Order: sequence, then C-alpha cells, then structure tokens
Amino acid sequence: MANHLLEKPAESADKRSRTRSLEELGPNYKWIALSNTTLGMLIATINSSIVLIALPDIFKGIKLNPLESQNTSYLLWMMMGFLVVTAVLVVSFGRLGDMFGRAKMYNIGFLVFTVSSIFLAATWFDGSKAAIWLIFWRVIQGVGGAFLMANSSAILTDAFPQHQRGLALGINGVAAIAGSFLGLLVGGVLAPIDWNLIFLVSVPFGVVGTIWAYMKLHDTGVRQKATMDWWGNITFAVGLIAILVGITYGIQPYGASNMGWMSPMVLTCLIGGAAVLAAFAVIETRVSNPLFNLSLFKNHSFLYGNIANLMASIGRGGLQFIIIIWLQGIWLPQHGYDYTRTPLWAGIYMVPMTIGFLLSAPVSGYLSDKVGTKWFTTSGLFITAATFAALIAIPVDFNYWAFAVILLINGIGMGLFASPNRAEVMNSLPANARGSGAGMMTTFQNAAMVLSIGLFFSLMIAGLSSDLPSAMSNGLLAHGVSPADANQVANLPTVGILFAAFLGYNPIKELVGPHLDTLSQSNQDTLTGLKFFPHLISEPFSNGLSAAFTFAIVCCILGAIASLFTGRAGDKATIEPHESVGEELASVSMGAVAARDAEHSENDSDTGGPGSKRPHRPEHAHR
Repeated sequence: MANHLLEKPAESADKRSRTRSLEELGPNYKWIALSNTTLGMLIATINSSIVLIALPDIFKGIKLNPLESQNTSYLLWMMMGFLVVTAVLVVSFGRLGDMFGRAKMYNIGFLVFTVSSIFLAATWFDGSKAAIWLIFWRVIQGVGGAFLMANSSAILTDAFPQHQRGLALGINGVAAIAGSFLGLLVGGVLAPIDWNLIFLVSVPFGVVGTIWAYMKLHDTGVRQKATMDWWGNITFAVGLIAILVGITYGIQPYGASNMGWMSPMVLTCLIGGAAVLAAFAVIETRVSNPLFNLSLFKNHSFLYGNIANLMASIGRGGLQFIIIIWLQGIWLPQHGYDYTRTPLWAGIYMVPMTIGFLLSAPVSGYLSDKVGTKWFTTSGLFITAATFAALIAIPVDFNYWAFAVILLINGIGMGLFASPNRAEVMNSLPANARGSGAGMMTTFQNAAMVLSIGLFFSLMIAGLSSDLPSAMSNGLLAHGVSPADANQVANLPTVGILFAAFLGYNPIKELVGPHLDTLSQSNQDTLTGLKFFPHLISEPFSNGLSAAFTFAIVCCILGAIASLFTGRAGDKATIEPHESVGEELASVSMGAVAARDAEHSENDSDTGGPGSKRPHRPEHAHR
C-alpha cells in the first residue's frame, strides 16, 4: 500500500510533463498527430502565398503605390519576408524541438502564428507606416511558421512506424503544396472584398489548431539534453540573412543597370554572408552540441536526399512567379480578361498543377513505403524537367488545354518526388536528430525558394532587357507618343514592368502615366487596352522564359541524379514489421477494445479478483 501511494505523485508529475510513450497514447494517436500537423502546414503555406495574389488590393488599401522606386523594397519584403525568416529560423527551432519537446515547440508556433494573423488583420493606418507594420507582423508570422515547419515532420516521424512514414509525410506534404495554391484562390476571392480578410481568415483555424495541439499532442520522441549553440545560431542567422537580403536587392535596379548585382551593398551582403557561413561551418566542427550536425551528411540518404531537394526547390521555386506573370501580364489580357480580374483567374488556371500534385503525392508516398523511394524521386524530377522543356516549346499565346496538361504533369512529377524524398531523408535520421534534421531540410528548401525567385527574376530581366526597350519604344512611337517620352518609358527598369504584370496592373497605364493625356483618345484606348502590352512583350518574354526554364531543367536533372545515390545499405534503421494502412485503421477500434479489457483486468488484479496476470497488449497498440 505504501509503495502504491508513493507511485501516485510520480504518475502525476509524468502527466504534467506532457511526455507519453506511444503505448500509452494508443494506436490512434498517430492519426491525431497527422491531422493536426496537416492543418498547421496547410494554414502556414496558405499564408505564404495568399499575400502574392492580394498585393494589389493590400497596397491600394493602405494607399501606397508599390511601383514607385521608394516603395519597391516594401513590395519585395511583403513577398519574400516570410520565406527569409522561415529559412533562417527553422533549423534552430528544430533543434529546440529536439531539446525541449517537439509538440511543445510546435504548439508555440501555432500560437505565434495565430496572434500575428490577428495583428495583420487589425492594420488601421495607411502609407509607409502601414507597410512597415505589415512587414513586421509577416516576419513574426514567419517565426510561427518556422516552429510549425521545423517540428511537424519530426512529430510524424516519431508517431508513425517506418513503413507508414512515407504516406504520413506525403499527406503532410500535399497539405503544404496544396496550401500554396489554395492561397492564390482564397486571396483572389477575399482581397477584392476587403484585403484584411486574407489575414483574418486564418484566425479561427489558428485558434482551433492551437487548442487542439495543446490538448492532444504529446512528446514521444527522444529528447537531446544539450546546451544551445549560440555562436552557431548567430553566425548561421547573420550569414544566411545577409545572402538572402543580397539576393532580394540584387533584382532591383542599381544606377543605370537593370539589376543590382554589382551594387556595393549587394556584393557586401553576398560575400560577407558567404564568409560568415564559412565561419559557421568551422564553428560547427568544434562545439560539442552543434546546430548543424554535420556528421549527418556522412549518411548517403541524408546527403543526396537534401541535394536533390535543394535542386528541385531551386528548379521549381520561381515557377509560380513566372506562371503568374505569364498569365496575368500576357495570356489573360490577350483573351479578354481585365487586369483587375487577372489575379483571381491566374490562380484558377493554375489549378491543374495542384490537382496533379494531389493525385501523385499520397500515392507515391504510400507505394514508396513498400518498394523504396529512389525510383519515385528520380522519375519525378525527370518528368518535371520534361514539363519545363514543354513550357519552353509552346507559344506565349498558348492553347489553354495544352498548357493545363503540362501543368498537370508538372504537378504529378513534383508529387512523385516530394513525398518519397522527405520520407527517405527522415527515415535516415536517428531519433534524437529528427527535429534538427527536418529543420535542416526545410532550411535548404526555403532558402532555395528565395534563391530561385532571385535567379528566375534575374534570368527573366536579362532576357527581357535585350529586346524589350526597342520593342517598347517602337510600339509607343507608332501610337503617337513623342520620341523623348517613348525613350524615357522604354528605358525604365525592366523589373518595374515585371512587377506591374505580376501585380495585375495595366503596365502601360502605370508606366506611361501623365504622357497619356497628350494623346488622342484613339491612341489612349489602344495603349491602355488589353491587347497592346501583351503583344508588345510576347517576343521578349519568350526569350526570358527560355532562359529561366532552361536553368530549371538543369536543376531538376541534377536533383534526379542525386536521387540515384540515396537508399544505400546501412542508411536506414531496420524496417519494422509490415502492416498495411487499411489493416492499421481497422485495428484502431480493436485496440480500443483491448485497452479496455486490459484496464478491467488490472482493476481485477488490484482488488484480488480473477485474472491476476495482466493480459499481453496487442502488437499493433504500440504502433
């Protein structure tokens, strides 16, 4: 009796710690974890893209013209700030999950994300102050997103047996990619009504997700008791931020140049950032508990899986931006869509890519659990590379159904790669490194997205710059614009034209501006109509498109080759006994019955009743 009484406080303390074994949580815990982490990834990625499509309404709402030179930085940081912050912080937050509990860090992320969404929706002032306010809270929202992204994969890897992780991570990945496209649709619908709604819509889901995560998620993985690698964190953050800031400002004009890659500030950021990251690598080899466990790269699956993921992310990262510019700036106006409606319709016409991903990602994740990941990841990237070649081959004024089929196959290729690649990398990690390993993988992916946007925009600007000024000047002169005014407009920075098309503005109306009043009504109508600018830019745009997508093809092929080196013997732990997902779901109800029987038996043994021996717990109950 005395021993029994002494056990009670220990049991209470264990409950307060919120740490449970999978046996205690039962067979259905992993589905709870999958549901909550999928919701978290969905709202995080919806918010990463919802701003892209709503930028015109946001800047109109705060009464700020993003195309004016002094406001361009606001535009860039509204687009890329979220990605920069998540790229910088996700490894550190994954490490915190390893040290203090993944569920706890994940729940903090949900809370931060929800609070920041409330403050974003509550913006009440205008002009540059409003822009700074929005950027600040987008950065805080990125902090919450980093917590969610860093720990969701680790939570699933802890909760699911190895032979089902591909499916679980695939479903989670589907939510992440689907969210990025759903954001375009949701933003296109809500922003014209009231731009504040694009942030407010996340609040109820955030509140439910935060409470649900606190009540239901528990830490089940191995914690790594260690001190924080402060010098590693500082040098990594400073170096990566410097490089990403340099990339962000490299696509802006500098002096007489269309781009700022030769700007002293950009060069300082890029060279200085690289030097600081080199110092970071040295530090990581000399501290006892490094932020980046470089020894993980000795594992072929982890090394080559991350290289493949990096190449794939660079290759496809700028695709969304280029397709939006293509649709909003050229194709939709050519087909009679007013510029004010192009953001919404661009999102709708990109749906085939989402459908392709939704079809292939869960299936590839499920099948890769059975037959291995290598051929899914390799073939997926080769398929994606082929679709980039097809996008180069079709005319700028394409037939939509051909375009839709290419996007569908592109989504299928990305889905074939994404789920098995993540499962391959996560399965190769020891239990005490899953948080930091997932954070490292997400860092490469998010940093690659920012790098990809900078590279794609640079290649597009380089391709446009060779032919666009002369085409612009000749087109304006042919419709009554004076030579001096035509030359001035033709030599405006090319990035301004790209941004105007990306935002769904009428570029000619924005760029020609006051010069329109000196023209006849007929010429005004022609210049600001839906046909003039798309026809003017089609040939130069085709050159830029070819350069950008050729680069994407090279990246995808390199990623496919890297995928061939994954899955070597010794890279993974021994596969646990196989049980299909259908059998697993069917066994959940039996597990509940078995748990009740065990509880009754224990009660009987405590009271001296029959069945003094505790029945054996079914094997599936701990999975």
